[in-house]
Amino acid sequence: MQKYKAAIVGGVIAGIVTTAVMQLGRRTGLLTKTLDRDAVDWIDRLTDSREVIGDAGTSAVEFVNHLGASAAFGAAVPKLRELAPELSPVALGALYGTALYAVNIAGIAPVLGITEGEVQAGPRKAAERWGIHVLQAVVTAVLAERLTSPSED
Repeated sequence: MQKYKAAIVGGVIAGIVTTAVMQLGRRTGLLTKTLDRDAVDWIDRLTDSREVIGDAGTSAVEFVNHLGASAAFGAAVPKLRELAPELSPVALGALYGTALYAVNIAGIAPVLGITEGEVQAGPRKAAERWGIHVLQAVVTAVLAERLTSPSED
């Protein structure tokens, strides 16, 4: 598969994986309120979507948004691979996930009102959010490498 297509597919699969991990983590008590639920609440605050399409519909809107973002962020992996060819996909993903967390969650999300901010969230919730972003990017980078055909580099 061509490297950009592979990275986008990897990103979408990683989005599904991280959603499953967040749901399982909440249900088992291993995770606190996860970012996807913060996003659902934010969408509802802005649009009153729960009144119109319910919680399940609002969650579906958030999930589609999450998969779109996962695909878009996945598309950056081949360029990052070019910039750091010596890194393993796991190391590249861990660094990329950390950068995405720092910019999007620690930086942008509180400004938009999606989250309360990482200091206010506390170390546990901040670590959970960071870990999910690292997982997302590691899965994306590993799948992008595995799905790329040797002739399509």
